[in-house]
Amino acid sequence: MNPYIANTKQDVKAMLDCLGITSIDDLFTDIKPQQQPRSFDLPKGKSEFEVVEEFYHLAAKNATVLTLFVGGGFYDHYVPAAVNSLISRGEFFTAYTPYQPECAQGTLQALYEFQSVICALTGMEIANASLYDGGSALYEAAMMALRITKKNRIIMDGGVSPIYRKILRTYTDNLDIEFVETPVVHGQSDREQINKLLNEKTAAVILQNPNFFGAIDDHADIVAQAHQKGALVIESVYPISLGLLKTPGEMDVDIVIGEGQSLGLPLNFGGPYLGFMATKEKYVRKMPGRIVGATVDGEGRRCFVNTLQAREQHIRREKATSNICTNVSLCAIQALMFLSVLGKEGLKQFAQLNLDKAEFARQELEKIDGVEVKRSSPTFNEFVVCLPRDANAVIAAMIDKGFAAGFPLSRYYKGMDNYMIVAVTEKRTKDEIMRFTECLKEILNTDDRRC
Repeated sequence: MNPYIANTKQDVKAMLDCLGITSIDDLFTDIKPQQQPRSFDLPKGKSEFEVVEEFYHLAAKNATVLTLFVGGGFYDHYVPAAVNSLISRGEFFTAYTPYQPECAQGTLQALYEFQSVICALTGMEIANASLYDGGSALYEAAMMALRITKKNRIIMDGGVSPIYRKILRTYTDNLDIEFVETPVVHGQSDREQINKLLNEKTAAVILQNPNFFGAIDDHADIVAQAHQKGALVIESVYPISLGLLKTPGEMDVDIVIGEGQSLGLPLNFGGPYLGFMATKEKYVRKMPGRIVGATVDGEGRRCFVNTLQAREQHIRREKATSNICTNVSLCAIQALMFLSVLGKEGLKQFAQLNLDKAEFARQELEKIDGVEVKRSSPTFNEFVVCLPRDANAVIAAMIDKGFAAGFPLSRYYKGMDNYMIVAVTEKRTKDEIMRFTECLKEILNTDDRRC
């Protein structure tokens, strides 16, 4: 018997009798020899050294190393070595949901500090101990707004990530929610249209800053208009930009969410990532997930506990605020480490590098004949470029030059076949930016059939 499988011989016999067969091999009689996967034809065993050398040989075949100019919500930022070293400690890897505070003070304190830095970053009063990712955080914020206002109409700005908007519509497909979307005008939110659509039935207005096109906006006037109608405002933010930009708290936003991947998490082929959420203190009991609080124990010592856990396993199901059963705590703690390593001034410098390098790239791209860089509004570290031919074809050609050149807007927006978003982070050097523009110029000046 397999030592890793707990079934006894009697257990196996009982299951086989129930299935009407005599042996485990009988389960596979319908699989013909020619259908057997080749992976079963394993070579003879090799030593550890030989296996490692074989992996190095296979890895060397992955010759393509792309220099990334792709953004759209996920960014190629530098992760300090200290972050990777600290997050690899065993106590962080093995920690599970801290149900027993007496056994989980380290994890609880780390999550408490994570909440604290999110509040400081966003200018809000309360934050939870993280969510799955930015898209699901937007859904949770929308549901929170519905619970608070007891209304069912949501206005979504066209500059909100189309990925997030699709997630929100998918999650709420079976719910009675009226969604209204407004266009983007000159890169920014359409004030006139939003004001026209606001009414007494509106639960929330959803905005993004910087928006999906990279445009920076001050939403304070929209927030004031929404509050006059009794609606809340949800704003999705790019956390690195808050090192320089006006915070959502300063705009009087009600609920702030965002994707925390840029806070020290590598791209990882799509995850795991991190969602964060912050709000005003008066809405804390409507917030999903868990909130870690500080208190004192029976001996007067400072300690940490799960203060609010309004999940279905803690409260009557109909009163639960969400069914979040994990909050990717390891990713949240990694984000905390990243922000702690940078510090307040370091984050400002980090954000300034992103802004300055993006502006340099904009200036160089504007020198290419036929390329139009959209400057209708200020941007942070990504911007829209209009090419003289199909953007998908140009991006494909740039891959052969070693560049992931940008995000094609035609993927989500009709009539924008020649447009792409270019993102520039602190990792991009002057030499990389110059080679990027030279390669783009070369492709646009040739008769490459893909273009």
